[in-house]
Amino acid sequence: MLPSGFEGSGPVFATALPVVDRPSPNHGPRVGGDAVEMVLLHYTDMESMAAAADRLTDPAAEVSAHYLVDEDGTIHRLVPEGRRAWHAGHACWGGLRDVNSRSIGIEIVNPGHSCGYRPFPAVQMDAVTALCIDIVVRHGIDPRAVLGHSDVAPQRKRDPGELFDWAALAAAGLGLWPRHGFDPEAAAAHAPAMAPGMAGPAVLDLQFALDGIGYEVEGNGLYDPSLAAVVTAFQRHFRPALCDGTADPETLGLVYEILAVAQGPRPPMPAGPRDLTGTAGGA
Repeated sequence: MLPSGFEGSGPVFATALPVVDRPSPNHGPRVGGDAVEMVLLHYTDMESMAAAADRLTDPAAEVSAHYLVDEDGTIHRLVPEGRRAWHAGHACWGGLRDVNSRSIGIEIVNPGHSCGYRPFPAVQMDAVTALCIDIVVRHGIDPRAVLGHSDVAPQRKRDPGELFDWAALAAAGLGLWPRHGFDPEAAAAHAPAMAPGMAGPAVLDLQFALDGIGYEVEGNGLYDPSLAAVVTAFQRHFRPALCDGTADPETLGLVYEILAVAQGPRPPMPAGPRDLTGTAGGA
């Protein structure tokens, strides 16, 4: 039985993973039905787990997420999955603008760029991966639709950032990622570099490719600050070693590879969530 404040979620909305319930009042009804189409990952960008939990459950803050994952792997459930948590803000992916109504939000405890950004511990990544698999399988979400906040809001967000281990999620069958055998050097061999200030058909092609992946991009043929922000967000996710907003050959090769993955056949569902028993979040 769900605790008080979590009634009415229904079986598809109830995880079987070990969680600690800390209900937040910050949520409302999903607009246009309760279908969930994506999982959105954030970092807390605050000094501590306690500070983040307090803010996410403070009515005055008017922010929340469905889950909060601590650095020790403990999963805190804040908002029922059937409800619209307030985590994405102004965002867009694949033309979908009310991201909150179509997503489940997971906040991951990390000081972020504001408070001493650091790598995400393995036990925390294991918990995030297990939770994502659990959500994707229960809701029948396309496994590629596990995204970062910076993907859906590249003009204003950086999380979960370049230190987040997207490769670990990809190894579990989650998210967009280059196909096995992809050679970035070969893909980049004939790609012309592009940088802010440029304009023309090649820039327009880049904009169309990013739009085809899902990013919100204006197709104006101008490499303006808005496009640079989108390229930077793409790099944080797929080429974290250098996130400078310049579409160098390696970045361009990756853009067209990810476009092929995004527009290719839907991948199979990932295997069931890994056992979290024995972690700090285990029963």
